[in-house]
Amino acid sequence: MQHNNYIFTSERLGFRQWQDSDVPRFVAMNQDARVMKFFPNLLPENETREMVERMKALIDQRGYSWFAVDELSSGQFIGFIGLNHPRFESFFTPCLEIGWRLHPDFWHKGYATEGGNACLDFAFNTLKVEKVYAFTADTNQPSEQVMVRLGMTKVGEFLHPLLPNHPLSNHVLYVTSKRVVSNS
Repeated sequence: MQHNNYIFTSERLGFRQWQDSDVPRFVAMNQDARVMKFFPNLLPENETREMVERMKALIDQRGYSWFAVDELSSGQFIGFIGLNHPRFESFFTPCLEIGWRLHPDFWHKGYATEGGNACLDFAFNTLKVEKVYAFTADTNQPSEQVMVRLGMTKVGEFLHPLLPNHPLSNHVLYVTSKRVVSNS
């Protein structure tokens, strides 16, 4: 289903507000062990619904959060890519982070990198921020590779404060600064 109400687009992706029709597919994604491999647990339906409501409210209030993302060619909802403020305290917070979670049918197509670049452009050119961070469990090589492809720099590691004594506690931290974007 094609939407004309995208907040912004990239070559192949549309970034928009969440809709009720996204929820069943997002619930299924958050209960898919492949998608949630680097998270402490699968998300039950009620937690996914609460997450969607929180993201909708944040987009309404400030114009960004984890955006619902469609593949433009098919109009299909593929997951989220976006910008958010971590809800924990660490040496690098408060900050703006970039993140992504895509349905496995859309992995290995370059969508996380393409969408990440579009979100970084939005952060620097529309939101006028100076830095954007990204982090993931140190075992999440696919996500870390996206951070590298986005031109982000690894600045360290940290123990995630919400995952004490958990196998996924050790996280890598990346950052990128405002960049000059060419219109060519």
